[in-house]
Amino acid sequence: MKFQKKYVIAAALILALGAAVYVNWQFTSSPGTSVKELGAASYVNATAAATKDEAKQTAAVSQEQQSFFAAERTKRQSTQDKVLDEAKEIFNLDSAEESEISEAQKNVEKLLKSFTIQDSIESIIKAKGFSDCLCTISDEGVSIIVPDSELNDTSVLVIDDAVVSHYDVSYDNISVIGA
Repeated sequence: MKFQKKYVIAAALILALGAAVYVNWQFTSSPGTSVKELGAASYVNATAAATKDEAKQTAAVSQEQQSFFAAERTKRQSTQDKVLDEAKEIFNLDSAEESEISEAQKNVEKLLKSFTIQDSIESIIKAKGFSDCLCTISDEGVSIIVPDSELNDTSVLVIDDAVVSHYDVSYDNISVIGA
């Protein structure tokens, strides 16, 4: 009798295993879903298959972004040059008071520190894989502008890390903007 019990239990286990395999096969291969293969290659950037019109549109967007970044850098540089010129005028005035000269020195030092920090943050963000970047530091915090196509949740974390590592600011005061 023990001998027959072993065969009955083994047959029941085989039958249960077969039923589990069949149910699993039914649920995983439902119609309309594609089966993914492990190790199958997929293209991330499909510009090779894009039409000429799509390629021109993509190039126009990137050209538009490039002109935006160039224009913003020019504006920033002209503002910084204006502040430096005003400070030079105060330094060159014979009638300037000591308080005006010390205030001008503080502004120049603050501006030079801001230049250095902005440049280092921009360099680090570009080194992290971004095609372009613009950093502005104000009293409210730090604003980082990157191309909109490169902006996602992971990239925001990378940018926040780059800013915090070079400037004493909280994460709440960092603004990441896509252009």
